[in-house]
Amino acid sequence: MPGGLGAVPGESGPAPSGQVSGAGESVSSGSAPWAAAWELLLPAAAAPARARGRGLQAALRTAVRSGRLAPGTRLPSSRELAADLGVSRGLVTEAYEQLTAEGYLRSGRGAGTWVGGAARAAHPRARDFAPRSPGARADFLPGTPDLSLFPRTAWAAAHRAVLAELPHHALGYPDPRGLARLRTALAELLARRRGVVADPERIVVVSGVAQATTLLGFVLHARGTTTVGVEDPGSPEHSALYASAGIGTVPLPLDEEGLATGPLRDSGVRAVVTTPAHQFPSGIAYSARRRAELLDWARSVNGLVVEDDYDGDFRYDRAPVGALQGLDPEHVAYTGSISKSLAPGLRLGWLLVPASIAEEVVERKRTMDLGNPVVDQALLARFVEGGDYDRQLRRCQRAYKERRDTLVSALEEHFPGAEVSGIAAGLHVIASLPDRYGPVDRFLKRAAAAGVAVRPLASYGTAPDDAVRLVLGYAHLPPARIRAGVRLMSDAVRG
Repeated sequence: MPGGLGAVPGESGPAPSGQVSGAGESVSSGSAPWAAAWELLLPAAAAPARARGRGLQAALRTAVRSGRLAPGTRLPSSRELAADLGVSRGLVTEAYEQLTAEGYLRSGRGAGTWVGGAARAAHPRARDFAPRSPGARADFLPGTPDLSLFPRTAWAAAHRAVLAELPHHALGYPDPRGLARLRTALAELLARRRGVVADPERIVVVSGVAQATTLLGFVLHARGTTTVGVEDPGSPEHSALYASAGIGTVPLPLDEEGLATGPLRDSGVRAVVTTPAHQFPSGIAYSARRRAELLDWARSVNGLVVEDDYDGDFRYDRAPVGALQGLDPEHVAYTGSISKSLAPGLRLGWLLVPASIAEEVVERKRTMDLGNPVVDQALLARFVEGGDYDRQLRRCQRAYKERRDTLVSALEEHFPGAEVSGIAAGLHVIASLPDRYGPVDRFLKRAAAAGVAVRPLASYGTAPDDAVRLVLGYAHLPPARIRAGVRLMSDAVRG
């Protein structure tokens, strides 16, 4: 090392193991800590003169935070360290004084400078808590699209175009409702594809359906609402999201036409969350009669129907049924996202709200996050305007239809007598297996032991029984993996 940092001053040889030099004497410190920290200081010493002081301070902070300089370690004198690094003594003195003021170091007159005990070593890397596939040999868990279908080339081209055309002033704080260009594009898209009454002034761009649900929860709570109705069976996320806004949920049963309106009226709630185009998880579509009854209820109590149109674009046997919101936009809040059509990691969605709560929703959105990122919004707007989004929907439609057909065929082959219920739509099916495969607990244990990830219908709120009724996701699986996975599941539970 230059100057022999770690050697006792006045001697040419290295310091004994476990010794460091400082203030003209060697001090026991455990394991030559300066040898471990030396390399962190070299880049700072070699930096341009104007950056050398800040770099030295940053390097010393890093050495303390990382634990390479442990609490109680005595540092060399400013004169010695300056000589060893080839920098001015003033830079080292200033670094020592700054880090002492911040609490990283401590010093006393005539006692030298030491590493303080206030700093704690940071974790070497951030942990990743993102939801992940369980790593099963066959993963039929529902809710995930095929992320390999993401249109990287078209998305990248749109991104370059947006960066080239976006004016500087557009990069300021955005309208909390969302970029006007995107709200206009979404209004046209949703009116054309989903039959909604889409006034751009009542569209709020959100970070997916989860944020839309939370926004509505906060607004309803501020208006005195304490409970909302949710479908049973239904998505457990709805209850968790409303709970975060201080609102409880009341499970309401379904029948073959949709949410049963008798229990709804008896419940006393004035807001209810629904998935009428393709109920999750049962897979049914609300009948025209039930949709009308639901809106009659909302008008009679001046209530609100929250329509979660999570996969309304994906219908494989006919054109999708239009959104409920189109029948009564003053009593329906409509929400959707690009999570199933593009990718959930983009965190972009929309919320169409009745006029009566529009201002409150926008104000809550403003205080929550000041709006979504402008570049991302402009990118999606261009993607929709240029027809790329429609092309992506058609691509997904073809792929998911093939995968659903493959799953149904594989179930018929390997589980004779299995019944697939629900409409031909979405990203999952409900498969009811013959009694000989039950009880369901034994089925699930054998499947798990064979490396098959599968979820029973009962996990979504229905009363448990011994019947084997499974919610099988297929959109994220190529046809060959679907066939192999069903065969593996059959082999695991046979006999």
